[in-house]
Amino acid sequence: MATLQWRPAVNALTKPVSCRIQIIPRNIAGYEEMAADISAAHPVYNADLVRSLAPLIMDWVQGRMINGDQVTLPNAFIFGISAQGRLASPDAPLPDDEDMLQASIRGTRDFMRRLRAEAKLERLPMNEKLPHINSAEDTKLKLPDVLNPAGLLRLTGSNLYFDEDDPDCSCVIRGTAGGETKQSTFGTVSNSEILLAPDIPAQPHPWNNEYTIILTTQYTEHGTPRTGTYQRRLRSPLAVPNLGHPHPPETGILTGSAAAPHVVVSGGSVSANERLRIQVIQDLVEERLLFSLTDMKDDGASGAEIPVTQNGEYTLPGFIGSAVSSLEINVNNYAALWEMIRNSYQGRLVDVLDVAV
Repeated sequence: MATLQWRPAVNALTKPVSCRIQIIPRNIAGYEEMAADISAAHPVYNADLVRSLAPLIMDWVQGRMINGDQVTLPNAFIFGISAQGRLASPDAPLPDDEDMLQASIRGTRDFMRRLRAEAKLERLPMNEKLPHINSAEDTKLKLPDVLNPAGLLRLTGSNLYFDEDDPDCSCVIRGTAGGETKQSTFGTVSNSEILLAPDIPAQPHPWNNEYTIILTTQYTEHGTPRTGTYQRRLRSPLAVPNLGHPHPPETGILTGSAAAPHVVVSGGSVSANERLRIQVIQDLVEERLLFSLTDMKDDGASGAEIPVTQNGEYTLPGFIGSAVSSLEINVNNYAALWEMIRNSYQGRLVDVLDVAV
């Protein structure tokens, strides 16, 4: 029996930096592999029969779910349906959201018991001799994963050194919606640290403030260039102008590469210019997002968390000592925001906002 392979991967969210267990799939198996494996183990079932039946079984499961049933396959999986959304009252109509219905698939108790009992884990080494960026921090704001045009960016990790004059080597900042810039102004370049003044490329829309860092190194004169990409996304501060005006312009925030912002700031109550952060935590247990305003220090002051489960208008209260007593936002694409936070931000997304009256 093949082993279940894993390798340690740096989790830059923790302080001090720790490692998470990253499972490495050996292959991606589908209907073709299912037909070949089952027919080889049970010759009475030919591969064509299995290949034709498998999609029919999945269609049957989906049909039962559409008709309101839960499908439980003993020693296998439980297929169920859940709904996301919020009603203003018990007799309110359902929200007009094409993503309201969600499918949940989980292993049965016997299935998970056997999986955990029989799976044998095999540890793989971390990629050696590849540039590996553990963390990225803005030295002025003292915040991780912030790309501040008015500060310096410090990258730490291993195997980071490269020759700045080597045309095959580079440190590149790339926008997830487009645009990239090869960096040229460095303070420190060593195996464990790079300090640079970031040259941030323009992206199509002002709310596209999400970036990746790609580092290419060459360890010997005739060696092959090797490339490593920082696993987390960096975000640059967003300007929120004229917030104290009667009709302030809407400012897109909390978005990745999308052509329309997932969330916009539509108004608020503010007494002076201020730099602060807006944070979104993904609550998987309650299936909701928790929005709040925080100051510029980790574990610092923060406002009350406002639960959000669907598109709509929300008011976020400020925190003690803040010039922003409230911030009004519109969530335009809850489903896309949920998926982005889950897939790219490990459950927590933060934007730095420069609020101006």
